[in-house]
Amino acid sequence: MGWDMSLLQDQCARTLEQTDLSGKGVERIGGKVRDNYKKGDRRAIVVTDRVSAFDVVIGTVPFKGQVLNQMAAFWFEQMKHVAPNHLIDLPDPNVSIVRECKVLPVEFVFRGYLTGASPTSIWTAYARGEREYCGHRLPEGLRKHEPLPEPLLTPTTKAEKGAHDELISREELIQRGAITADLYDRAAALCARLFKAGTELAAARGLILVDTKYEIGLDAAGELCVIDEIHTPDSSRYWFESSYASSLSEGADPKSLDKEYVRRWLIAEGYSGKGAPPKLPDEVRCEAARRYIETFEIMTGRGFEPDTEEPHARLRRNLASFFA
Repeated sequence: MGWDMSLLQDQCARTLEQTDLSGKGVERIGGKVRDNYKKGDRRAIVVTDRVSAFDVVIGTVPFKGQVLNQMAAFWFEQMKHVAPNHLIDLPDPNVSIVRECKVLPVEFVFRGYLTGASPTSIWTAYARGEREYCGHRLPEGLRKHEPLPEPLLTPTTKAEKGAHDELISREELIQRGAITADLYDRAAALCARLFKAGTELAAARGLILVDTKYEIGLDAAGELCVIDEIHTPDSSRYWFESSYASSLSEGADPKSLDKEYVRRWLIAEGYSGKGAPPKLPDEVRCEAARRYIETFEIMTGRGFEPDTEEPHARLRRNLASFFA
């Protein structure tokens, strides 16, 4: 799936970094990647081109917001038989209109493999000799990038913007009063079903869903609901199944399709989340964009059609009825 890298290069100067939309009765809520506009029982989620790593915004990637928004919509549709979601409409390539939900104060992270490069990854902890991770006992003798004995739910706290999420166990969350045991267990069971279904669909596309995180909320009726995004390259790690075995036998990192490429570039530059991040070169931004687009096209089975119109004018036009 070839892509015109000159188009991506040109788009580097026109990425959607910030939005400042307004309307009567609308509350703006900023996030690391998404700008939220709340109005009554509805919310407009604008997925920007900002990219974060180690819980820090480090720059922008061309067309990233369009890819994430449309891929999340694809996955919401594919997974609606497994769990309800909050999506109502996509009025713009970068925007989802969703139902307002009460967000659970936990990120539900499912891991199928012993991998990762960040200081908090399960592989980093295992390589340090730790054999308990988020309340789970890990056996001896596992190798990097191998499947875990079974997929593990390794929750984290939900940190405020600018802070870091904290690895935690089910028992600690309940002990702190962050969530009840019943609500946690029901959400965990829902996420386990999503991870299983997502793994199966990814496999049908020749990809391995390595790990992912889910955001869960409660809708107006008090029912569990999947929110934010699902199985996108930002929230998930994907490997190519065709080259996985050979990479493992050679001791190499599996070929991936996700933002791990950006994390690895940052680590090579000596950055792991502390201090000011290095500036992303355009060649890194364009390669990251190419990988996001490739993931979208492989997973959805359709070509990505970028919208190159100036984004701020387009957003104001397409969201006029929401802000009216």
